[in-house]
Amino acid sequence: MPDSGEIAAVVLAAGASRRFGSDKLLHPVTRHGVALPLAAHSLLPWLYAFRQVTVVVRPGADTFCKAIEAALGVTRPAAICWEVCEDAAEGMAASLARGVYANREAAGWLIGLADMPAVPLAAIAGVRNALLGGAGLAVPACDGRRGHPVGFVAHYREELLGLQGDVGARRLLERDGSRVMHIETNDDGIFADIDVPDDLQCVQTSRDLIMA
Repeated sequence: MPDSGEIAAVVLAAGASRRFGSDKLLHPVTRHGVALPLAAHSLLPWLYAFRQVTVVVRPGADTFCKAIEAALGVTRPAAICWEVCEDAAEGMAASLARGVYANREAAGWLIGLADMPAVPLAAIAGVRNALLGGAGLAVPACDGRRGHPVGFVAHYREELLGLQGDVGARRLLERDGSRVMHIETNDDGIFADIDVPDDLQCVQTSRDLIMA
């Protein structure tokens, strides 16, 4: 658990990959000349931006956790804290709430998705810094569209813990849209989530992963 006053990093990895047809988070992806499981690519920039990252998984994910740890190996500069969500089958909201609860003393939470391997470090760090600088809600944005990850300060704790269904915290962003700080970027990796195998084409890039 992060110290009081810190922003907690929470990455959701408890989906069932039904549309992909197999465990997409372990699907091999080559980016920047490096072949890793999809989720390992997704986690790398988070591990450079935070000293600890909570990754929420579904029950029975031991094999997945070990595979990701083995893939990252010594390249991992920060700690991964695996958090099992017993209610993961109920939808994304349950996983999000579990990640927030595991870091309930934090000053805020940066919520990301393990099936988004092209989100740049700059977007993650930018949203984190916006929260630390006083923003109540923050997201990266490109061409007028909001992307991921999404940041919330502690004011939203009880509402995040009470979320239900499969839409995550979208309704909070819609309700409080005028309060959302947009962190501008020209990197459309903030939109690139992998739902079906064809989506992999959009994340085969040559951009520098560790770019502030």
